[in-house]
Amino acid sequence: MITLKNITKKYGSLTVYDGFDLQITEGEITCLLGPSGCGKTTLLNILAGLTPYGGEVSYKGGCSYIFQTPRLVPNLTAEGNLKLVCADGDKAAEMLKRVGLMDKASAYPKELSGGQAQRVAIARAFLRPGGLLLMDEPFSSLDTALKIKLVDLFFCLWRDARPTVVFVTHDAEEACMMSHRAVLLDGGRVKADITAADLPPRKYGAACEFKERIISKTLE
Repeated sequence: MITLKNITKKYGSLTVYDGFDLQITEGEITCLLGPSGCGKTTLLNILAGLTPYGGEVSYKGGCSYIFQTPRLVPNLTAEGNLKLVCADGDKAAEMLKRVGLMDKASAYPKELSGGQAQRVAIARAFLRPGGLLLMDEPFSSLDTALKIKLVDLFFCLWRDARPTVVFVTHDAEEACMMSHRAVLLDGGRVKADITAADLPPRKYGAACEFKERIISKTLE
C-alpha cells in the first residue's frame, strides 16, 4: 500500500491540499479525476518527488512518468531515448519490437508521428526500473481509434510486471477503460472513491456500472 498522510501543498497563497490522506493499492491502476486546478497533477508530482510538500508519503522506490506530450529528447533516436533508462541494447530493441517500432529505431522524434512518439514514451516508462508508473493524461490529445490502440498496448506491457499505476484524466470513458479504482478530487479532498466490481481493461463505449457511478459522482 502506498500511503499519503496529512499532505499539505501550497502555491503562494493558494492552498491545494491541507491535511490530505489517500491510500493507493499496489499492483492496481488508480485513476484521479476532477475539475481543472483541483490538484490532480500536483498529486502525481508529490508521488514522483518533483515538488516540495508537507506530510508523509510511504513510497520511496523508483517511478516512471508518462506525460500528455511524449517529452522525448529531440537529439536522440527512438532507441537512444530508451537507452536513457536502460543501457541494455537488447532490452531496448525488444521493447521497440513490442511497441511495433523496430523500423523506427534510428528515427528522431521529429520524424515520428504523435502516436509513434507516445509509443516510445510508453516503452521508455516500462523499461525504467521501479514499481510505480505515473501518467498525466497520456492519451488526451489522440483520436479515438489511436487511443484504443495505445490503451491495448499499455495493457500488454502492464500485465508483465503489474506496476502500481496512478493516472490523471478528465475522461470518464478513459477511466472506465483502464482503472480498478477512480478517485474524484475536488477542493483538495476526496469527493468520491469508487472501486470497480470487475477488472480492466474494458471496451471503449461499453455500458458499465463503474462508468455510470463515475459520471454520477462527477455531476453531484
